[in-house]
Amino acid sequence: MDILAMILAGGEGKGFGVLTAPRAEPAVPFGGKYRLIDFTLSNCVNSNIFNVAILTQYQPRSLVEHIGLGKPWDLDRAHGGVRILQPYQSHRGDRGAWQEGTADAVRFNLDFVGEQNVDQVLILAGDHIYKMDYGPLLNLHLEKNADMTIAARAVSPTEAHRFGMIVLDENNRVVAFEEKPTRTRATLASMGVYAFRREFLVEYLRGAGRAQRDFGRDVIPALVEQGRVYAYTFRDYWADVGTIQAYFEANMMLLNETPALDLYDPDWVIHTKSEERPAATIGPAARVDGNLLCDGCRIDGTVARSIISPGVYIAPGAIVRDSIVMNDAVVGEGTVVDRVILDKKVVVGKNARVGDSDDNTPNQRAPERLNTGITVVGKHTQLPANLVVGRNVEIGAYVKDDAFTSPVVPSGATV
Repeated sequence: MDILAMILAGGEGKGFGVLTAPRAEPAVPFGGKYRLIDFTLSNCVNSNIFNVAILTQYQPRSLVEHIGLGKPWDLDRAHGGVRILQPYQSHRGDRGAWQEGTADAVRFNLDFVGEQNVDQVLILAGDHIYKMDYGPLLNLHLEKNADMTIAARAVSPTEAHRFGMIVLDENNRVVAFEEKPTRTRATLASMGVYAFRREFLVEYLRGAGRAQRDFGRDVIPALVEQGRVYAYTFRDYWADVGTIQAYFEANMMLLNETPALDLYDPDWVIHTKSEERPAATIGPAARVDGNLLCDGCRIDGTVARSIISPGVYIAPGAIVRDSIVMNDAVVGEGTVVDRVILDKKVVVGKNARVGDSDDNTPNQRAPERLNTGITVVGKHTQLPANLVVGRNVEIGAYVKDDAFTSPVVPSGATV
């Protein structure tokens, strides 16, 4: 079976706030050393799929630099391998527009799809956390002679409003589909993994579905009515980390004694671009408890239940609790960081207190995104010494220390 995998990696990721100000959502760091897209790319190569196209649009530079020629995933090949399909404007009659949805992104690249010597096209999200062999899904797709086959997984009823929800008959045929319903009795969610026969996909998006912009909102409901959409039920760990809360929880889950996602499985390696860094250093006065510590980090303070990325420095007397600290960030001497996400190269000055507060006021600008006590600090930002930052605070990327005119950033504020 010849397969082309197309990874949708152009999303803005509004649910991430400042974390996606400088990058596309699939390029957001995860688990210390990875990027979100690493999981989808690794699933492809571990499933023996080596013909991969990545569709970009929003803030692609960080993602493109991370992918490079695809060598970490064994995708630097003369035939197949990884190709990055850049965004462009196209004139359709009197309308010039950027790609306006997931189906639109594929439609803009149908000339590329048509040139591929493949039978099936696998369309994948670039921002989900999971380990999946795509072989069984593709086998079901062929067995049913389906026009489209969707990977689905059971989700909590409280999370159903975030997903496209599916109802199946006894033959795994999709008989109903609701995109992000307010209320539903359905328990299976679409994972954003779609298999198509190549000829059907090209013909449909150029013909009957030429005005449809999004797979979940437009294409799937229309095809379900035609009765040739099936679903493959996936039963292992999967997380759509499209919100700060979901992202934080998925990271913290890795600290469990037996995490649902095993990153140490030698039979299903998650590949990534890795820099050459020395081993982690734990100073003689340091205290560490229940963390993930990556290469090149130096710990001279106290770190508990946190994810510490490569190159991070935690100074003497500093305390980091229940936090995610990304590459090359610095936490100054005597500083307390509690339930905080520090993006890459953030510098926190001496004796600051970030997130260390009893006031859990939701963020005033984005209460739906920051309301559980998590404070987020954007890439390359500098927090001055002695600054006090409350909970549910969002501080933008590239903010300099002289921008803080008050020594206190109250809970729920945005800077």
